[in-house]
Amino acid sequence: MSTQSSSTGAGTGTGTGAGADRPRTRSVMVDGDARVACWEAGPPDAEPVLLLHGYPANHHCWRHQIPPLADRYRVITPDLLGWGESDRPLHLSFDYDTEVTRLARLLDALDLDSVNLVGHDYGGFLALGLTETHPGRVRRLAVLNSRAHATFTRPWYAVFSLISLVGRTSALRPAAMRLPYAAIHRRSFAPLVRAGHLDTGVLADYVDWMDTPEGRRWLLHYFGDYRTPPRPELRRHLRDIACPTAVIWGRTDPYLSPSIATHLAGSIPDAELTVLDGTGHWVMDESPAEVTAALSRLLARPAPDATS
Repeated sequence: MSTQSSSTGAGTGTGTGAGADRPRTRSVMVDGDARVACWEAGPPDAEPVLLLHGYPANHHCWRHQIPPLADRYRVITPDLLGWGESDRPLHLSFDYDTEVTRLARLLDALDLDSVNLVGHDYGGFLALGLTETHPGRVRRLAVLNSRAHATFTRPWYAVFSLISLVGRTSALRPAAMRLPYAAIHRRSFAPLVRAGHLDTGVLADYVDWMDTPEGRRWLLHYFGDYRTPPRPELRRHLRDIACPTAVIWGRTDPYLSPSIATHLAGSIPDAELTVLDGTGHWVMDESPAEVTAALSRLLARPAPDATS
């Protein structure tokens, strides 16, 4: 394990070269009739980098990292099924194992045999699962402030466990359908907005759909399949991960302890750990230049031969 420790910087992490061009939009289908919205930037024939957002964000959370990475790489940023501009199907399952295999099917739909895989929060949770179950499909892995193989701090474990219980208890759903989910999430993002790290327009794009009946129904459907306890099977296979790996963490994350990061980096062979002082959960917003630098170091490391 190598370790990089950094304080937050003032850089925006944005680029001015070819990668700064407006991302190309496309949609692909998974699981039959479910549409996943995607954006691509950078040279179409370059090495692919797939950036996975977390809860409750969408592809916009990578807005600082996309331009500089797209100067050299084909950068793909999907809205995971259910989030952002992708479909919110109520007839599909969203349990963890299904979500991981769905991610593999997303790679198929994008015609990617293998990819450099970067995931924040829930996206990192899925990225770790794909790396362990489909190792040949991941050239390099980055996990940023994610529950990964573990789980949340005690207060947030209780919160997400309660929401999961509500989601799978039909008697509680009528009351749950009346809750102001968008307002609740706006409050959680308020410190990020006040600090100037998050634009209110981006925040609206993250959460406004939760104010619709369809949005509330899907959110409860999603949480009905979600489970909060740690994943021991992921923990057992950390030492089997053979691809170059970066673990990037904000030290002051209230949701996910830095101990998850140190365990990941100590268990995955030759993983590089970057801990950002004065930075919380939303590392890409709070320390964009440092996150971009850590990802660039990862992408510069030799990886097993693979073709896209």
